[in-house]
Amino acid sequence: MKKALIAGITGQDGSYLAELLLEKGYEVHGLIRRSTNRQTNIDHVRGKLHLHYGDMCDETSLHRIIDIAEPDEFYNLAAQSHVRLSFDNPVYTVDVAALGALRALELVRKLRPDCRFYQASTSEIFGDSPPPQTEATPPCPASPYGIAKLAAHHAVRVYREGYGMFACSGILFNHESPRRGEEFVTRKITRAAADIVAGKQDVLWLGNLEAKRDWGYAKEYVEAMWLMLQQDRPDDYLVATGTTHSVRDFLEFVFEKAGLDIAKHVKHRDSLERPNEIHALRGDPSKAREKLGWSAKTSFEELAGIMFEHDMKLVAG
Repeated sequence: MKKALIAGITGQDGSYLAELLLEKGYEVHGLIRRSTNRQTNIDHVRGKLHLHYGDMCDETSLHRIIDIAEPDEFYNLAAQSHVRLSFDNPVYTVDVAALGALRALELVRKLRPDCRFYQASTSEIFGDSPPPQTEATPPCPASPYGIAKLAAHHAVRVYREGYGMFACSGILFNHESPRRGEEFVTRKITRAAADIVAGKQDVLWLGNLEAKRDWGYAKEYVEAMWLMLQQDRPDDYLVATGTTHSVRDFLEFVFEKAGLDIAKHVKHRDSLERPNEIHALRGDPSKAREKLGWSAKTSFEELAGIMFEHDMKLVAG
């Protein structure tokens, strides 16, 4: 039985990955912080998991957990991943996302040199580089979050090339699901639409509606993570749908489905905009399709519908 350790197991991606690995017969260990308030994502599989309290900012706890878990695969999905908030908390964001990855890489190198390492990279490393972005697109991050993730991305390459570690970065473009945190714009929209329909809310405040993103379904994207660690040789892969939609597109689709008037219920707030906006992200997933046999299956409209229907049921109780 293979053993996997997931840092960030209570998050959207971590919970879907835990389900996938359990289905494949893994013994699944997860790193969780005592301060985390979002563990509902793993409630349905909690009895099948080995959970360990720790923190990516605390090398001692990481050392202890790796010693106990003895992982064959380490998936580092832990981060302060809200881009807008990274401007308010830049040092913490870098500590968790950049130095946290470096701590994990160094400990895996010393304690479990044969362990395969996955790093959650992001399209945010590209900044406003013109689309479509590929694995070869020059990085130009536009936020503290992007800076932190780029540092971790390079650390993986250095440890792979310098120490011969099986270490991979998955450059994942925006991926959503009903498990997405409500502070993120897609889930904020679907939850607000459900609340407005139910009469529990009247106004939805949003920032920039014209930002364009490549949105996919998180449940599918975790399969690409796993596939990267099953290859003969380690490499980095871009994971995306290859299509782009704006925040406005997402808003219009959900509100039309809900039978709501955007002009009546949606208002703009400057403070919700990023100080440095990325205007358009669209990934070219050709390498993942050719080398991993992976491609996105759920359309933009299907994804938005899944999220809205989930929140309608959630609000209805």
